[in-house]
Amino acid sequence: AMEGEYATGSDIKDDYATTYEEGSPLADIRFLYDSAALSEEARATLEKHAVWLQTNRNVRVTIEGHCDERGTTDYNLALGEQRARAAWDYLVSLGVSADRLRTVSYGKERPLDPGQTEEAYARNRRGHFTVSQ
Repeated sequence: AMEGEYATGSDIKDDYATTYEEGSPLADIRFLYDSAALSEEARATLEKHAVWLQTNRNVRVTIEGHCDERGTTDYNLALGEQRARAAWDYLVSLGVSADRLRTVSYGKERPLDPGQTEEAYARNRRGHFTVSQ
């Protein structure tokens, strides 16, 4: 991240709040088609998640890997697992305790958007973070 990219703390917070999906305090991250690589944007989001997790130490997180509908069920379950693991590895590298995190893959079984457009597919290629006590 470049210096001065974020003007103030409150700017970050407001921007962050708008990205919540499915009622989680932690925003989803997105993946490119057929990829489990973390984009710069995904890394930046995970860095915010790590900060939040350091201040909410009683919380556990399930990292869900999701895929778009293209490809077989088995293939997408494996890809979803790779996506969840990529997020898990990065959060652990940022100092989040591994025993607070678990991964699960839903493959293509739980699309966020049932549409069959590129936009829908992009929304469905995601890591979702379910928070529990």
